[in-house]
Amino acid sequence: MENKTIARTLRLLSQLMELHNENPFKIKSMANAAFKVDKLPFPVSGKSLKEMEEIEGLGKSTASKVYELIHTNEIKDMENLLRQTPIGVVDMLQIKGIGPKKIAVLWKDLGIENTGELYYACNENRLIEAKGFGLKTQEEIKKVIEFKMASSGRFLYAGIENFAEKLIEDIQNILKTDLISFTGPYRRKCEIIDNLDILCGLEFSEEKAIAIANTGLKIISTANTSIEAENEEGIRVLINFCLPEDFAEQLFRKTGSTEHVEEVEKLLSGQLLTSKTEHDIYNKASLQFIEPEMREGGNEIQPAKNHQIPVLIKESDLKGSLHNHSTWSDGVHSLEEMSMFCRDHLGLEYLGICDHSKSAFYAKGLNEIRVAAQHREIDVLNKKLAPFRIFKGIESDILYDGSLDYSDDILKTFDFVVASVHSILKMPEEKATQRLITAIENPYTTILGHPTGRMLLTRSGYPIDHKKVIDACAANKVVIEINSNPLRLDLDWRWHQYAVSKGVMLSINPDAHRKEGLLDMKYGIFTARKGGVSASNCLNSMNLFEISDYFEKLRFKTQINKG
Repeated sequence: MENKTIARTLRLLSQLMELHNENPFKIKSMANAAFKVDKLPFPVSGKSLKEMEEIEGLGKSTASKVYELIHTNEIKDMENLLRQTPIGVVDMLQIKGIGPKKIAVLWKDLGIENTGELYYACNENRLIEAKGFGLKTQEEIKKVIEFKMASSGRFLYAGIENFAEKLIEDIQNILKTDLISFTGPYRRKCEIIDNLDILCGLEFSEEKAIAIANTGLKIISTANTSIEAENEEGIRVLINFCLPEDFAEQLFRKTGSTEHVEEVEKLLSGQLLTSKTEHDIYNKASLQFIEPEMREGGNEIQPAKNHQIPVLIKESDLKGSLHNHSTWSDGVHSLEEMSMFCRDHLGLEYLGICDHSKSAFYAKGLNEIRVAAQHREIDVLNKKLAPFRIFKGIESDILYDGSLDYSDDILKTFDFVVASVHSILKMPEEKATQRLITAIENPYTTILGHPTGRMLLTRSGYPIDHKKVIDACAANKVVIEINSNPLRLDLDWRWHQYAVSKGVMLSINPDAHRKEGLLDMKYGIFTARKGGVSASNCLNSMNLFEISDYFEKLRFKTQINKG
């Protein structure tokens, strides 16, 4: 066993000891031993126990652990500590800039158990007021995690959007052509992007490759019709060239998934694809035009044959924003600031405030007294900001048994309730499904929030039987959220059509914790379009009068049922 491996193990042991608040002197000795072993000019492996004890910086206790590690490939004391520590917490110990003391606060005080949850907590500003943290530390942690995510070669759509849009604009200016477009997963607005694909309707030349390198891209290779490059963050870019007359055909072929392109080609029965536009290609296949977002090779072909794909929802269809947070819980901006941004910057008619409920102590969740105080502020602001309206909502935690964390007397004071799971995420499918269904059956639940709890690239959601959950929402007239935070995009677009077919409304919610977070609704629009959602299927495409009436009828129905 190499010294570096031994040193790395001792360092982890010292971190675990500190994490579990063991004797500070022993922790320091272990950390010092890790440093010493790493710097030794000779291998420790092969030494006798007595020889190890004589190595400066080890001592009898540490030497015995090193001897145990070399001969059994483990240290029992460390294994005991590992059994007491979630694997995600152990992974967080590797994040630069936060030591075991801060990890302990994250884990034991905030309930954060992996890097994905930590990254989301940074987005929710939950670290700002935690002991030993602050805004600067939070931003540094966020950057470190983003760098780690980027090093995997996979990116959130939102994470590369600014780079992508600037790049294609630069290339267009350099090559002086309008025949240029994204293709592949980026054009389909996929939630995770492995590389950027761009198509240019120009003949390839080495001069063009040299010109494109001036955008800051590093050229990896060139071929007869393509350039492979990457930027300094490791985003891979593939630029394909074709003759202008072939642009529409190549745009079609390189945009859709393999399955989608093959299905359309079958319907073309060997017809030439030479066309001026993609619309012509779908016309030749006797198909309704299929928007790029939907070209995944799933269920889009059959409705296109019958011309039954609805007009897909667009950003301008949204009339209000539901599920948002303010300084009452873990938001950055005040209730008034969030409202005025909605009204004056986004031109929306209403805001649904859904600060965290009392179980979310880590996020300054509202107890019953603070709920009443917030409602009084909302009443004052509604008079001040009229006709704009703030709806009284709450993001109520779904407890382990599926109940919500307020009594009926409190729940009935809200205009609407978003019910979400935030704790005890490790559940088998049957338990997770039943937990959600119990919450859905609560007469005060209006919207099921981020149904699987997933965080893209960092944490899989808890497993659920989507059909059973959606069917329960249909039976109980509960709306399902499309959480628009680029890390979530949950409910996944692959289940949107099933929900729509069951008559379930969807709500495109930003889950915003600051004013700028409200802009994330566009990512919810992207994923809703992938799922074939129209404005008529979306709760917050209702105008103020319609949604006021909707909430009022739900409240009246609940009172009748409870009475």
